[in-house]
Amino acid sequence: MTARVYRKPPWAARTIGARMAARFNPRVSRLSVQGRASGRWRTVSVAVLEHDGERYLLAPAGDTDWSLNLRAAGHGRLERKGDVEDFTAVEVSIAQRPPLIKAYLQRFGKMPTVARTFGALPDPADHPTFRITSPAPKANR
Repeated sequence: MTARVYRKPPWAARTIGARMAARFNPRVSRLSVQGRASGRWRTVSVAVLEHDGERYLLAPAGDTDWSLNLRAAGHGRLERKGDVEDFTAVEVSIAQRPPLIKAYLQRFGKMPTVARTFGALPDPADHPTFRITSPAPKANR
């Protein structure tokens, strides 16, 4: 097993930015995933990439807790603008990640810490990436 690669975001990004992002940035969703050890639902702000007709979740900071939890659970919940969607996730192979990372940086690279984090972790293997598969979003649960 390889060592976990994770770049912890700055305090302000974790504590303030992540909580405010989903409220004020229309490109940000709230991801909820069951904890791999506790089974309790954990929620974080994420940017969902739409690319070539598919949707993806990328972990700019490396093996984040949400990526480890999603890998273990295989499913989660996305909330955006009051719409809640249950989904399943399939991890994308390392070989398929470079064009997704490029598209993610083009779309979200100006968001605080995104480009800097990818620059500090340039290896695509360091960025867990998941393709979202699911039925149509369900409104207001």
